[in-house]
Amino acid sequence: MASIGKTEEELKAEGVSYQSGKFPYSASARARASMDTDGFVKVLIDPLYGEVLGVHIIGPRVADVIAQAVVSMEFEVTAEDMYRISYAHPTYAEALKDAYLIAAGQGAINI
Repeated sequence: MASIGKTEEELKAEGVSYQSGKFPYSASARARASMDTDGFVKVLIDPLYGEVLGVHIIGPRVADVIAQAVVSMEFEVTAEDMYRISYAHPTYAEALKDAYLIAAGQGAINI
């Protein structure tokens, strides 16, 4: 498990509006190829400006994937910036991209 920023509970308690994007590892090509599909990536963003407020990951390779989320928060990058950058395929980090897409209302999954 790895996490940075606010949780949904903290944002609710503070009365902060947010959008959430959650992508399960069961839908990740890399996780499926590795047969390690337990877990998910959740991204919380500001609905007006798209700034990343929190990222929470449970599952394989979280120590690797969270590093990219740390950069997004440190430099106040938006979810759109994060989903528009290139992600290698197949990687666990692609789940992060998909979570950003969902949080920004640009993607959806059917499982």
